[in-house]
Formats: sequence, C-alpha cells, structure tokens
Amino acid sequence: MNKPLGPITADYGSEEAAMRAYCRDGERRAVALGNRGPIRFTADGALHPEILEAYSRCGFYVFEGVLGPEELADIEADFLDIRSRLPTEPGNPVDRQGRPALGHGHQGLNLVWGKPLSDPVGGTKAAHGRYPVKMFEPRPAAGAPDKVVYLILGSLQFSEACLRVYGHPGLLAVAAAVNGEDFAPFNEGLWMKEPGLGASVAWHQDGWTHWDSPDFDEGSHGFNFMAQLYGCTPANGLWVVPGSHRPGKADIKAWVAAAGTERLPDAVPLVCKPGDVAITNRQAVHGSFANTSPDWRVTVNFGFHRRRSVLGVMGGGVHNAPAVYDAERIRRRARLIGYAIEARRQRFPDEPSFSYAPHAQSGEVWRWDEAARAEIKDYNLLDLGI
Repeated sequence: MNKPLGPITADYGSEEAAMRAYCRDGERRAVALGNRGPIRFTADGALHPEILEAYSRCGFYVFEGVLGPEELADIEADFLDIRSRLPTEPGNPVDRQGRPALGHGHQGLNLVWGKPLSDPVGGTKAAHGRYPVKMFEPRPAAGAPDKVVYLILGSLQFSEACLRVYGHPGLLAVAAAVNGEDFAPFNEGLWMKEPGLGASVAWHQDGWTHWDSPDFDEGSHGFNFMAQLYGCTPANGLWVVPGSHRPGKADIKAWVAAAGTERLPDAVPLVCKPGDVAITNRQAVHGSFANTSPDWRVTVNFGFHRRRSVLGVMGGGVHNAPAVYDAERIRRRARLIGYAIEARRQRFPDEPSFSYAPHAQSGEVWRWDEAARAEIKDYNLLDLGI
C-alpha cells in the first residue's frame, strides 16, 4: 500500500520532549495489559472468555490481523477516492477537479472540519459538554491549509469497502457476544489524521442518556470498533484510560488539574498494525493528540448498542435530530447490517457469512445492488445516538 503524502512537520515547542517520553511510557504500559490478540472462539462458537475478561477489565481490546492485504487495498482505494472528492473548503459544492464534492446534496452531516493540529471541541459545550478540557495545540507548518476534513460521517454510503468491513463475520460475532444477538447499530465514520495536520480529540466519555439510569452498568452506552488501514502509534492513535468505563461519569477536568497536564498519567495508547481492529467501550475516558508525526492514521469506525439501551429511549441531539427510538426506527437503521453482509458475501464468496438474528427471525432478505446503493443515501439521519 502507498500512503498518501502530506505535510510532516509541526512545532510542538517546549512540550516535544515531554510528549515523546509520555508516548514511550504509554506504549510500554499498553503492551503489558494483556488485552490484544486474534479473534478467538471456543469449541462451541462462543467468543473466548479471556477476550471478554480483558475487554471488561480494560474497556478496550485490540484484535490483531483481522483484515488481510486484499481488503486493506480495497479500503485504501476508497479512502484515496474519498480524499480526491472532498471540497476545497467548507461549503464549496465542488472538489478540486470541479466535480460535485463528497456529501454535496445530502441532508445528513458528513464532513467534519477543523483547523490543522487544533482541538476543535475541547473546553466547549459541544455534545452536551462532554469535552471539558482543551488539548495542547501545536503550531502547524507554514503553508498549512486553513481547515481540513478529519472525519467523514455516514461513511458506509461513500465506501463499499467500509460497508464490507461493517459486515465482517468475526466482528459481528464479537458484537453479538458483547451486546446480545439482537444488537443494534450506532453510527459510522472514517477518521483521517493526516501527518502534520490531523486534529486532536479532547478527553471525553461518549454517551449522555444512561449515566443516571438505575440499571447503569459498564455496557450501557455500547462500543466502537476501530479498523486501522495503516496502523496507529502513540503519536497519532487513540488513548484510553483503562477501567474508566466502569465507575460512571468521570471528572475529567479534575483529573487534568491533578496531573497538571492534559497528558493523563494513567492513559495508554492503542497501538495497532495495518488490519488490526480495536474494540473500545464508549464509556471509557478516551481522546487523541494532534498528529505531529509523519504517519497517517485512517480508521474505519463503527459502533453497536444493546437493543435495550436504545429501544424506547429519547436519543439524538448530537448525531441527528432528537427522537424516541422505537422498534421500526431500529429496524430501518439495521438494514445497513443486512446490506453489509450481502456486499461482503459478493466480494468474499468463500468466507462464511454472519447471520444477524433479527433478520433471520423476520425472514428479511437483503440484496446489494444499484437500488440498494441509492436507498442508503443519508442513512445516517437514522443513527441511534445515546
């Protein structure tokens, strides 16, 4: 695979040496956690209990070697095509070649912009105020663009390769083991952390609906899968505070104040090779630093919920318009699972397909064709955000 070229220099100032030391120490502690390895199942087809234990203990797990070279090449081709179709600036209806820009004519939010190496949401009231502290913002190199796209939402409508990852039988089996065989969708995105430009994401916990619920537990707000195209390092990847998904709402502002820095001392980085896929509990405290490294981080991101966490719940407001999620809303949103399984079957016909229990029980049959491609436009208006 050929990584796209981009700026690779940025000024971290007097913080550079401390950041390098933090990354080295974080990687050492991450490797010692014992929460990585291939997807493994028991003889009766259950997800191996050692994986479930490590995921529950740490709040994340790195599945190694999930995606092979052929699939990674497909993802890279779609990623490069997506980049070529981005508008030159926010609101521009065309790309650099004068073609209709990616997302033009769509109702749903697709392109998320930020200033190079900035923290666009830290210290603001965005997303119910879940980002209470601003991250350090290095100075980008001279000539950097004013804004860059760092996240594509509703990404499955723009990339069949990403849709096929969404239908991966091993990952869907993990989702069923963690959230029950009737698991429900969340949302999907393509994260693009460009060398010398990629924005940071301030420390936060996802979710806002269930913190005070009487039946709150470590799985109330679901999880995200993060499939890595080029791998990720401490310098460009996500960092997680192990175990922080269990107690409830964390006082992140107090944590940073006690540490005297936004480099939280207990956090560890996700370190992945190309084709690795991490699962991260949305309740875990997590964030990422501005990408001053010379390496791209491209992450195919998608999440799932327990059905009981979304059914009858008032959600939205961050991902889309507020709404009560009824059974029909969940059914309509879950059609992407059916399309993904069928799209994957067409691309990898010798691979056993996953059987999604709600579809098997309803007898629904899914076909991936031109009509289906047109039908999923703006599907993310039905995202199930809690």
